Amino acid sequence: MKINTTRISRTFIPAIVALFAAFASGSCIEDGFSSSPSDQPRFATDTLDLGLIFTDEASPTSRMVVYNPHPKGLNISRIAITGPDAGHFRMNVDGLTGESFSDVEIRAKDSIFVLVEATLPENAGPAPTKVKASLDFTTNGVTRSVVISATGQNVKRLRAITITTDTRFTAEIPYQIFDSLVVAPGAALTLEPGARLYFHDKASLIVRGSLRSLGTPEAPVNMCGDRTGNVVSDISFDIMSNQWTGAFFTATSKDNILSHTDIRNTRQGVTVYEAPLTIINSRLHNSGGCALEAYHARIRALGSEFAEAGDGLVYLQGGEHLFTGCTFANNYLFSAIANPAISLAHVSADPKTGADDGSGFPYMKAEFNNSIIYGLGSDFSHGSLEGTDVRVRRCLIKAEGVDDNEFVNCIWGEDPLYYTVRADYLFDYRLKPDSPAIDAADRSLFPADFPACDFYGVKRRSDLGAYTFTEPADQ
Repeated sequence: MKINTTRISRTFIPAIVALFAAFASGSCIEDGFSSSPSDQPRFATDTLDLGLIFTDEASPTSRMVVYNPHPKGLNISRIAITGPDAGHFRMNVDGLTGESFSDVEIRAKDSIFVLVEATLPENAGPAPTKVKASLDFTTNGVTRSVVISATGQNVKRLRAITITTDTRFTAEIPYQIFDSLVVAPGAALTLEPGARLYFHDKASLIVRGSLRSLGTPEAPVNMCGDRTGNVVSDISFDIMSNQWTGAFFTATSKDNILSHTDIRNTRQGVTVYEAPLTIINSRLHNSGGCALEAYHARIRALGSEFAEAGDGLVYLQGGEHLFTGCTFANNYLFSAIANPAISLAHVSADPKTGADDGSGFPYMKAEFNNSIIYGLGSDFSHGSLEGTDVRVRRCLIKAEGVDDNEFVNCIWGEDPLYYTVRADYLFDYRLKPDSPAIDAADRSLFPADFPACDFYGVKRRSDLGAYTFTEPADQ
């Protein structure tokens, strides 16, 4: 029997249309929007704090996620910033910028991003001022809110400044440095306790005269990048390197001191050319290059931390140096670490190991005493210091090794047990209770002017490294 295919196809058309309609109807039911007041979006946070921002300057952008945990879509009928301080804030919802938004849809089990930034007016006085507003979401007749806040800080902005007479920077308000801050020969810049210097991208500090940074445990001096807030989530810009160029001490500089001073976020750290620099209870860390470079200089570092640097922590080429009670700890995050924690050059006439730079300057004299050298990468550029005037005395060193005439009474291959947890972005080089560095120092190696307290103001005992052990409750 011959089958009439044309007739069958025509008969099936209504059925096929009905079938697609059923699928479409089912899809609409599945992806429909809830009208129940009990179905509300879920917020990643109930408070979005933009942190400290400089007045008259746009803040970094903060982000929050708004989730729809329900099996149906949500239509947020209104998103708006409200309150007396609302005008200081701006928002972006899933790529669109505006003051308020209507009918924002979130599909079932999906989410959107809400970005917030602020520009705050200058405060009436030097004290920081906190402002708040409400980020309101109205869904199915119910309004729920997230508090948004920011703290405005006045700053003194300096652009390509050269200091030619003795000058003091106080702690009253921070200084924001653009391009460069130069201390001319014969001039002295004194940074009083609590002074804060924020350097913009590519900015630098150049000392041709004298720098006296005089922080205290209660009010350290801070030099860092000018990006405030968090990179993402709760990760602070404070841990990021390469935000400003760094500090440079030229051959004409003299009488330089960093006391209770925290220098971080640099590209090149602190660099010293043929000049003296005393570093007391200070922290040089988070550098894309080295934390400290010294070329035929005279470095005297007591109770200080050198940490997190992409090119290794300390590079010394010739010069005379004393490092006592210091912590060298490299757990740099942003690239493989290129060099050992401590690299030495121009140490002897030996063509293989001396790294003579042909300058004609005397070869290096250096001492590392009562210190800890422990972190990612190797410890010293020189496995042997024989034939040099470099001595390492009573130091805890990560590598397995044995004492000789240059490495004296050292602790080899032991973990100092820091509180640092690199995966959690925690960099705390104080000592845990079972640390082998506790009470392990040789007190005869401390100079008479070694600081009586550490960076945190804890009275020193006989512990190795920059920090004195305290009970866990005090950490």
